[in-house]
Amino acid sequence: MKDNTKINGKKFKVGGAGAYFTLIVCSLLMAMNFMDRMVLSAVLEPMKIDLGLSDTQVGLINTAFLLSIAFFSFPVSYLVDRWSRRKSLAIMAIIWSFFTFITGLGKSFIGVLIPRTIVGAGEAGFSAAGTAMITASFPAEKRSRVLGIFNMSVPIGMALGVVLGGYISTNHGGWRAPFIVFAIPGIILGIIAFFLKDYKTIENLDNTGKREGIFVSTRKLLQIPTLRWFYLGYGFLQMLTSVLIWVPAYLMRSHKISEAEAGIFMGGIALMSILGAPIGGFLADLWQRKNKKGRMYLPALSQFISAILLAGAFFCEFKGIGLLLGYAYGVIAVMSLPALGAVSQDVVTPAIKGMSTGLTVVAMYFIGGWAPYAVGGISDMLGGGVIGLKIALMIMSSGGILAGICFWIGSRHYPSDMDKVKGITLEGER
Repeated sequence: MKDNTKINGKKFKVGGAGAYFTLIVCSLLMAMNFMDRMVLSAVLEPMKIDLGLSDTQVGLINTAFLLSIAFFSFPVSYLVDRWSRRKSLAIMAIIWSFFTFITGLGKSFIGVLIPRTIVGAGEAGFSAAGTAMITASFPAEKRSRVLGIFNMSVPIGMALGVVLGGYISTNHGGWRAPFIVFAIPGIILGIIAFFLKDYKTIENLDNTGKREGIFVSTRKLLQIPTLRWFYLGYGFLQMLTSVLIWVPAYLMRSHKISEAEAGIFMGGIALMSILGAPIGGFLADLWQRKNKKGRMYLPALSQFISAILLAGAFFCEFKGIGLLLGYAYGVIAVMSLPALGAVSQDVVTPAIKGMSTGLTVVAMYFIGGWAPYAVGGISDMLGGGVIGLKIALMIMSSGGILAGICFWIGSRHYPSDMDKVKGITLEGER
């Protein structure tokens, strides 16, 4: 299906081959994004031993990475909406890939902390730019489905990051090698992104015709009741997902296995998540057709259940039924992502779609980005080792329950907030 939408008096073709090329490139970049995120998780334990770090220091490296994303994501998202999605995507991919390479050269705590923090800055606006590009390229009725494909790249990237990262580290040069290897395809895809078809930026004007600044736009977003609960819930959701950074290290300690074996173990759980994104996108669209709150109900339910599953997997040490609980978590946790991506776009005007996603990232990491550091701190307080890390991880798993509650409360406002922007075109006209 092809459609045409007016942008500044011109036609922007929606659908067709160009849209699918955009989807493919953005999805591959999303996979690389999460490969570069999870590679540190894969080699966390051998890096910790090699550099003589504590759990608290390792947790701080991960938290600094997440807070860097939070700090830069909103201003970068504002730039994405005002400048160019295409150029933003390309430049971000090249920056984060280059500093992934530099991370592999680190020889101290600071030598890893600084480039890793810059990787976070490079990745900061990617989700916003990618989501805005994809949702603008496809008709509204397909958004959850194509975002399901886009978000399917998250578990694929996570799985490849831990599996390949662990394998390369064990067999081809130690913990530094995967950082260097992973940088290459990211730079190549960044160059390709320069050739995507972009749509023109849209002036975000107030009622008097003046351009709205970033703070005014932020206030507008926070005045939307659905988004207030949405952002809070996403922050708690990040508490739950942040614990995954520690899973390979936990498996190495508890099962006495190498990073390659832990990577395969964790990769199996991540690969199960591939099922969750498209299933979640399909179910969200189906539920939404039957109930105007469906896109908020599904994340509320899936996050509540996934928190219980992950805590149970840690309690059972990922053995026997614990492994099955871990696999079930992998499927159910990711089911919420397509629906949440659609919600962030459904209740805002086209001029601030990228900023809406950007503020989501800010909320995620400022509220939940402290989880890796907290896990490390709690683990050290309890003596480290298997037991201390296990208790810390189970505590952080509670974030999913809090997220589910927030999404359920936000669902009460979702239909009316969506109606307020229904029919507004990319020109700001109904």
